[in-house]
Formats: sequence, structure tokens, C-alpha cells
Amino acid sequence: MRVVFMGTTDFAVKSLDKLVAMGADVLACVTQPDRPKGRKKILTPPPVKVYALEHNIPVLQPEKISSPEVFEDLKALGNLDFIAVAAYGQKVPKSVLDMPRYGCVNVHGSLLPRHRGAAPMQYTLLCGDKVGGVTTMMMAEGLDTGDMLLKAQIDIDDNDTAGTLTPKLAALGADLLEKTLMGMMNGEITPIPQDDSAATVARSLKSDAGFIDFAKSAQETLNIYRGTTPAPGAYTLTEGRRLKIIAAEKADAQGEPGTVFDVTKKGIVVCCGEGGVLLKELQPEGKKPMAAADYARGKRIVKGDTLR
Repeated sequence: MRVVFMGTTDFAVKSLDKLVAMGADVLACVTQPDRPKGRKKILTPPPVKVYALEHNIPVLQPEKISSPEVFEDLKALGNLDFIAVAAYGQKVPKSVLDMPRYGCVNVHGSLLPRHRGAAPMQYTLLCGDKVGGVTTMMMAEGLDTGDMLLKAQIDIDDNDTAGTLTPKLAALGADLLEKTLMGMMNGEITPIPQDDSAATVARSLKSDAGFIDFAKSAQETLNIYRGTTPAPGAYTLTEGRRLKIIAAEKADAQGEPGTVFDVTKKGIVVCCGEGGVLLKELQPEGKKPMAAADYARGKRIVKGDTLR
């Protein structure tokens, strides 16, 4: 099986590792360019590049996958059976989609047609879905609009965040990719068109996507926290500065939204529009994460105070 892999994130690494483990001939990996990360803006390679180099797989890092040079580089690899894609981050042009014998297969982190787009796992939690999953699909020119191949699903744990759900779906997707590629080569899979009328869009999350408005219900508040943790991060504003919410859970509370209902050893209970949330771990702007109880002690926060 002659394959080119396109991916960038840790989610994608699982699928690449599966290709290597199943004995596919991975001719090259196409991934995003190295980007500055952290406060010191250190140029950092994407996880897929790190894995590929460790396994002696050639790496291509074009700024634009649509550039003619990329097409020529891929063409030079010879005949391809598949291009496998997972969390790559660029729209693949038709000239590349048409290259492999069996086509381009994408591992998408949702149960399509729900949550098409760049942040499917985050939106699974933001929308309060009880079930999540992975879909393998034929890539088309539209935004995750291609025909579906196989699906696998799991129940969402009440305490799942994007940080815990993503590795679960990555492993699920890697196994599904293997089944999909083998099934396609053996003629055992029939592509199924998506129902566009049932589609929802999961756009990239902006830095303010995690803003917590305690006027919302406790469940809505927790959905925002879960869907934006660890990135871009859930937060509220206090004294005009961001207070990042690292860990939170549902709590019994009743009162004016944003009002502190109680302060305990476990943390700070804040009233929402309906119910309340327990803030367990917080990170003040410019400081390290700390237990919410310690934060409350340092700020002398007591019942009846306002946390907005």
C-alpha cells in the first residue's frame, strides 16, 4: 500500500503511527511549517514532523499545499494508492485529490455531517453532545462534504474536556483508518453521501471563545469550559484581567449569576443563570495555575462576593 500522509497535530500522529504499524509504504508526510510557540516564540516543529523524522519518512512543509511545486513533489513519488489525511489544516486542491488510485481519505473527529470544520471535537463538547465519534470520508473540494466511508462512536464522559476527548478519538480514528483503507482495497466499502440538511459547522475557535458568562446555565457554562480546555482556554474577567479556569464541575447553587455561593476546600462555588459551578483550579493572568481555594484565600473572597 503506497501512501502519502497529510497531518499536523497529535491527533494526526495516531493515524500516521497506525499506517506505519500496518506496514504501509508511507512515501512522505505533508505537514504544516514549523511555527513559533510559547512566550519565547521558539520555532517548533509540528508533532507529525517529529514522528516522521524519527521513522525516516521524508517530510514536506509547504506554506500552501496548492502550490505547483507541491504537486510536482508528490507526482515525483510515483503511483499512489491513497493519500491519508488527519487534522492537516489546509484545503487540499483537486489536482492533489485526484492523484491516488483509491482517492484521498480523511479521518474526521466527529460523526458527520455534524460538526464539519476545523474544530469538531471542541464543538462536540461545546454543543453538549452525549455521543462523539470519528468518520472516515472521501475528500472533496468542499468543507468536509465528501462521501462517508466508515463511522465509529463513543459515549462522552461528563468530565471530558477537549484535552481528554481528543486522544480517545485519535485512537478510534487510527483504527478506523486501517479498516477503511483495507476495506476499500478489497472492494468492501460503499461510500455514502452526506445529508447536507443535517450539517453543522465547527469553525476554528478564536481566543475569546472560552469567555464564561455566568448568566448562562451551569450546563452551558460547563460546555464552554469543556470545549475550550486546554485551548484556547476558558476564562472569566476579574479586576479587568483574565482569570483562566483550569478545572471546574457542576455544583448546587442558587443566586444572582456571578455571585459566590460558597468557598470550600474544594474551591469556589459560583451561581449561574441556572444552577452553579465549582471552580477547582484557576490561573490568574501572568501567574501559574493554583487551587481555587488558595486563590480565594489570597483574594479574601467570601460568600456573596461577585466573580465576573
